[in-house]
Amino acid sequence: MTHYIHNINPIVFEIGGPLAVRWYGLSYLLGFIAAILLLRRWSKKGEFDVPLAEVSNFVVMLAFFGVFLGGRLGYVLFYGFDEFLKNPLYAVKVWEGGMSSHGGFIGVILFILWYAKKHRHSFWNLTDNMACTASLGFAFGRLANFINGELWGRVTAVKWGVIFPQELGMHHGQYDLPMIRNLVEAGELLPRHPSQLYQAGTEGFLVFGIMLLLRRTAWAKRPGLLSASYLVLYALARIAMEFFREPDSTIYFGWLTKGQLYSALMIVAAILIYAKTSAKSAKQKRA
Repeated sequence: MTHYIHNINPIVFEIGGPLAVRWYGLSYLLGFIAAILLLRRWSKKGEFDVPLAEVSNFVVMLAFFGVFLGGRLGYVLFYGFDEFLKNPLYAVKVWEGGMSSHGGFIGVILFILWYAKKHRHSFWNLTDNMACTASLGFAFGRLANFINGELWGRVTAVKWGVIFPQELGMHHGQYDLPMIRNLVEAGELLPRHPSQLYQAGTEGFLVFGIMLLLRRTAWAKRPGLLSASYLVLYALARIAMEFFREPDSTIYFGWLTKGQLYSALMIVAAILIYAKTSAKSAKQKRA
């Protein structure tokens, strides 16, 4: 057997009892630190409406109310509602994993709407700048998904396929190499695409690089266009990567996953944003 067997400890170190520092949590921390550094730089240049002294507080509040609450509630509603009905406490079991990127998007947008109104900032200025930082968080998050051995890909014959013991409910420390070899030989475990790494590279680092390039263009100066561009870029990357990722139990039309459906709605939202900003720009030129 030449395929890599996933055997990474998701815990960096234990604090005591059920408390531990996990790679998953560190990945989010890295994403937020990167966002703070970038937004502080743009605030200094006068490109970001939030004052320099308030940037860190803005990101922390956005992280909690937008990313964490939105992401968790989105996961529960979109992917784990049946489990939630059986056990309502499932909604707060964040240590077991389960965050929805689409739920996070909704949470972030709602938070920015509130924040922009409260502090009288431009909504589009906030979303355009956040759109240029968001993908780094997704990149680190997908790397953490791989470390956790969750959200694995579809069965594959490629040489870089990975054996995920978590597929059978086994976690780090509960298996050894001979056991996994026997399960593979019995056909109970099959190599799968490391789709988490594919997503980290495309939805994360690739989209981040493209957004930074777009940010420097004159075209992107129109309010809302960077936000619309990000929605399209992320959605296209997510739709493509879903073909390598093991789909959830709900499939539409025999091939469409929930992730692809929600991403398609993001493209529709981007078109509406573009149409709205174009109409406003044309009206200003006529005035």
